[in-house]
Amino acid sequence: MRILVLNCGSSSMKWCDAEIAASATPAVRVARAGRIDGIGAEARWTDRSGAAPRGGETRAVRDMREAVAWLADEWGGRPIDAVGHRVVHGGRRFTDTTILTPAVRADLRRLSDLAPLHNPPALDAIEATRTWLGDAVPMAASFDTAFHRSLPARAAAYALPRPLAAKHDIRRYGFHGIAHASMVRLYAEAQARAQDTVRAVTLQLGHGCSVTAVREGRSVDTSMGFTPLEGLVMGTRSGDVDPALVAYLARREGMDVQDVERLLNERSGLLGLSELSSHMDVLESAAAQGHAQAAFAIDVFCYRAKKYVGAYLAALGGADAVIFGGGIGERSSSVRAKICAEMEWCGVTLDDARNRAAVSVAAGDMVMIGRESSRIAVYVAGVDEEREIARDTWRALSEKR
Repeated sequence: MRILVLNCGSSSMKWCDAEIAASATPAVRVARAGRIDGIGAEARWTDRSGAAPRGGETRAVRDMREAVAWLADEWGGRPIDAVGHRVVHGGRRFTDTTILTPAVRADLRRLSDLAPLHNPPALDAIEATRTWLGDAVPMAASFDTAFHRSLPARAAAYALPRPLAAKHDIRRYGFHGIAHASMVRLYAEAQARAQDTVRAVTLQLGHGCSVTAVREGRSVDTSMGFTPLEGLVMGTRSGDVDPALVAYLARREGMDVQDVERLLNERSGLLGLSELSSHMDVLESAAAQGHAQAAFAIDVFCYRAKKYVGAYLAALGGADAVIFGGGIGERSSSVRAKICAEMEWCGVTLDDARNRAAVSVAAGDMVMIGRESSRIAVYVAGVDEEREIARDTWRALSEKR
């Protein structure tokens, strides 16, 4: 089966042409893959596959529909048997990969206010793909919230009045589930063990960041909550703050609730702390040149992540592994070192040479960066969301048959 995978962000779209063979543990071969960045302005095309990768071509792309049209122009006559889409928020209804019928698409539109930056572009891509390929090609949605459907009630609940929480479906949903599932799968495969035996703490560190506690291969706690704003310090998102700050800032700064929400989502995090950049590589370079606020932002970022790792190791009663993924997790050896520093007491011990060498981990690879003697293994995973979505799509279509 040839599956087109579309992984849409707020202003980017990753795509891949995945070939999957039917088996109990289906293997995915990526025939071609790439991305379109800068959607909403002058977008940039990158085709990172094949013997001669292409990149640098630009085109004015106003929205995700035009991005899909660009992909269609470039696709040629290659077959497409099915399409798998990443959708960030599935709410309480969509807890597994779901075939995209007209009724499902309508329901997803109604969930857009739960993830206003990410769900609408993904839904636009779904509609544009349907226009491109017609009704004969089946499509499925893989949800970033689905991996966290296993959260126990004590981890999912907020301490709010129960009738109010029930009325508005307020609970911890968690996000980055496809990435965390990829880390669990890659670790299990590297250890030649079943996924349902994995006990680990997984860290997805990129522009958005989250940590998940995994027991028996399932999410039992995670740092993001009702929205992707909760938890770790991120590129422009604050992560955990005292909720009373919303009312305080509204009163003292004359802001309305939407203004404060934009502040916490778009002007905080690494950008707010450093007053320089939301990108970790820029901050690391600046810190090395003596930029005090950049160094402070990195320190706060790593300290928050360390607190969550420690809390989740306690919640799990220990773990087999701590696994880093995402753009920062896969590339920044210094961030990994800061997070793991002084954690020998709980069994986490990095190997400095291995950690420094792991700065360009390929998708689908697992690299051990802990010492052989470390009681808790430490790995970097080349997170591969597109392969995960392809597997999910194949499984959903196979079950339908």
